[in-house]
Amino acid sequence: MLTRRQTLAVGAGGLAVTMLPAVGWSATADDIIAAFTGGATPGSDGIFLDVPEIAENGNTVPVGVNAPGAEEIIIVATDNPQPGVATFRFGEAAGSHSVSTRIRLGGTQDVVAVARMADGSFVQAAAEVKVTIGGCGG
Repeated sequence: MLTRRQTLAVGAGGLAVTMLPAVGWSATADDIIAAFTGGATPGSDGIFLDVPEIAENGNTVPVGVNAPGAEEIIIVATDNPQPGVATFRFGEAAGSHSVSTRIRLGGTQDVVAVARMADGSFVQAAAEVKVTIGGCGG
């Protein structure tokens, strides 16, 4: 059972934590990619990124990534307020190493897909998507 004083201390501590800036929100797209690759330079062969050249609505932009032999794929939107969009991990029983999803884009920007392959190497593909109606606060 917490005393009144302990309850107030816990509440004040929680309030103080919420006032601090969030570390994950300040990460840039380059920071996210570097953290994922461990600083390694990704190649470009063996990954295919399918995004529209022009998206009429930034709220629902279709993205497809195919990377045969990948163990993990990340998708990054370079100019979104939170650039890390998604992470997909594939198990040994995965039938294919491809993903398809819809993402929000706040405006015209690059969409980047990076895959960690089974041999430990990394491959990357990027494409610019022109957004005519904003999705993330645009």
